[in-house]
Amino acid sequence: MKNSVIIIFFLLSTSFCFSQKSITWDDLAGVEFKKKYFPEYDDYFMYPVFGETVIKLDGARISITGYFLHISPKDKLYMLSKAPMASCFFCGVGGPETAIELQFEARQELKTDDIVSVTGRLKLNADDVDHFNYILTDCEVKLVK
Repeated sequence: MKNSVIIIFFLLSTSFCFSQKSITWDDLAGVEFKKKYFPEYDDYFMYPVFGETVIKLDGARISITGYFLHISPKDKLYMLSKAPMASCFFCGVGGPETAIELQFEARQELKTDDIVSVTGRLKLNADDVDHFNYILTDCEVKLVK
């Protein structure tokens, strides 16, 4: 009896650790922004207030498809965008919720605007203005097209 309880617990915990949820950009749209003063920069930044559905994704292993963009390959800083480079968040189309910071162990050889599916652990970031509001850690990437 004791061994069967241990086996069931092990199976449940490993399936939770390795399971992933496929999401779309609409799943990340549940966020509003307000201006907040950050004294270390002596400036105001858009502060995210994540909705309940987004909060439920915090810490989850997720997969999402978008456009791969190089920010600083030398520093291994990449992003996934809902739109291609010509119309991404930084170019004035969409908001911060349409971009995800990607953190890889190794340098990536993908091209800007490659359509990719990225799997990783989602981290919600409200307070560190040096990083995106959405961060995927331990990323794995697969070229879609």
